Amino acid sequence: MQLFESFKSSINQSLEPIEGHTIVIKREDLIHPVVSGNKFRKLKYVFKALEEQSHSTILTFGGAFSNHLAAVAAAGKLENIQTIGIVRGEEWQNKLDTSTTLSYCQRQGMTLYCVSRADYDLKETSALVCDLQKHNSSIRLLAEGGTEALAVKGCQEILEKGDEEFDVICSSVGTGGTLAGLINKSSPNQTVVGFNALRNPEVINQIAHFTKKNNWYIEDQYAFGGYAKVNEELISFMNAFYQQYKIPLDPIYTGKLLFGIFDLIKQKKWPWGKKILIIHTGGLQGVKGMNLQLQKKGNPQLIYGNDLPF
Repeated sequence: MQLFESFKSSINQSLEPIEGHTIVIKREDLIHPVVSGNKFRKLKYVFKALEEQSHSTILTFGGAFSNHLAAVAAAGKLENIQTIGIVRGEEWQNKLDTSTTLSYCQRQGMTLYCVSRADYDLKETSALVCDLQKHNSSIRLLAEGGTEALAVKGCQEILEKGDEEFDVICSSVGTGGTLAGLINKSSPNQTVVGFNALRNPEVINQIAHFTKKNNWYIEDQYAFGGYAKVNEELISFMNAFYQQYKIPLDPIYTGKLLFGIFDLIKQKKWPWGKKILIIHTGGLQGVKGMNLQLQKKGNPQLIYGNDLPF
């Protein structure tokens, strides 16, 4: 468990006040160079359980640019755990090298199976996964995005004692595990707001499964069309944000999160309090892949992709 026992503490970085709002970013992206942000938190107790239960292989799911797959692959290599990734989209099987994420996973020793979207939707009940389990009894399944009870437990550790001073805690939302952890750790006087990064109305039920509190809200209007979708307005905002604060954002989650917060404040539609804590959930490995996609389309790119260590 060397990876999860030796890591940097996150820091709270203040931004310039916006229309009377105090804004602070918790830099979870800095706690580890690769297994960063909420992925580190989600995997901590999962990998501890692997060690205690003598599992030697972890099998999980994700898309071609999945932060989750990259983090699991990296953690597996560092902790000497075999990893298997079930990838959404059979078309990727013969072009793994065109995805910076999938090629990275391969270099970390992850075995990849690219399957049709119909088979992918079956997850652990698919014929492929059942067959892999049949031939390897040491496999431990991990849900897409890593969300499960142990992941929520890890995400509760994101918030520290000093964070109680904030009125509102904001985070991106994918599968809901991170937000559930934040909700569980939040104080009664705080509101936790999740900015949905994809069109996923079911995430409300997923979050409610892991928490009994009701001091939270899901903001759906800043998904930019769906998962991994961006436009020039978002890319321009992220570039301007980086130029001003030297904080890189990822285009799948944190870019949309910050855009939404700034936009609501500027429109005077922010109802949740003046002291805002934003959780930077990492995910920066996806920047290079997004830039390649933008370049192919002749669209503006993020200006900091080549400076990241992935």
